[in-house]
Amino acid sequence: MRRHKTIRSTLKTGLLAVVSIVVAYVIITAIATVIYWHRHGSEPYKPGVSFSIKYAKELGVDWQQNYLALLNDMHVKRFRLMSYWDEGEPQPGVYKFDDLDWQIREAEKSGAKVSLAIGLRQPRYPECHEPDWATKLSADEQKEALKSYIAVTVDRYKSSPAIVSWQLENEALNTAFGLCHDFSRQRLIEEYNLVKQHDRSHPTIVSVSNEFGLPLIGPIPDIVGFSIYHRVYQSWGKFYFDYPLPPIWHGTRAALIELFEHKPVMIHELQTEPWGPASTAQLTIEEQNKSMDAKRLIDHVRYAQQTSIREYYLWGGEWWYWRKVKFNDDSLWNAASQVFADDRRSF
Repeated sequence: MRRHKTIRSTLKTGLLAVVSIVVAYVIITAIATVIYWHRHGSEPYKPGVSFSIKYAKELGVDWQQNYLALLNDMHVKRFRLMSYWDEGEPQPGVYKFDDLDWQIREAEKSGAKVSLAIGLRQPRYPECHEPDWATKLSADEQKEALKSYIAVTVDRYKSSPAIVSWQLENEALNTAFGLCHDFSRQRLIEEYNLVKQHDRSHPTIVSVSNEFGLPLIGPIPDIVGFSIYHRVYQSWGKFYFDYPLPPIWHGTRAALIELFEHKPVMIHELQTEPWGPASTAQLTIEEQNKSMDAKRLIDHVRYAQQTSIREYYLWGGEWWYWRKVKFNDDSLWNAASQVFADDRRSF
């Protein structure tokens, strides 16, 4: 009898402890979220666009005209650009930055700002963009070659008035997508320290790997990046899936990061293009519209704004242009243009 009482007492104590922890977490989270919304609610929105030369070429559009249209017609003032390793160093020690130089110069002329992606893993499939020659190196040799390329890239562009930040290794620890084989956190830490050795003037962004991640383990970056996708195609079940997460989910994540780690948060990738059963270029217009159209584009921007995270980069500027010039459909281009008509605008 005494033993049963002891067990019940222990279970009761344990349950009370768990309940207390949950209640405390809910209270802290609620307070942090309210403070975050109050602190940032009056700040202007800062929309931007990711732009990939590779993707523009895949869609078959003139990438320079695409970029200039975003810059001069849509009046985008914030860009997330890429420094793909396979294009920037096609042979060991032989650097080819002509295209990226051109993009940076055009941004400078228009007063636009650039957050430059650096490292092995950068936006767009196959995610990891190592040159062929690097794949023949040992793991240690490839790591050192990559670090050398990162250093060269940072040194080349850190003095540009257009550069405002570095985006190091796009979702580096995301094992669910892309043709990548190295998910070493230690490599990520070493690369982060390397960037800081070469440039302490600009913040370095590291993005968490999914809709749920928090930067609990190093490196703790200057800015934390979130990706937000809302409607995606599930290939295993052959159906479209809408993430059921409300905006407050991401706002609360941002609030906790700001509260405990004192780091700002931005949305480095906001879905405003299709996610279908094949690459976008292979989808019919009807299939593309199942996961993204002009109305959904605005809805996704509205969703991002409701998180209270003020800076967000739209994903799909090459696709909007492709639909406009190849299919005479400017609905997406016009919808996106509304976003950049006034950075303070709320939809």
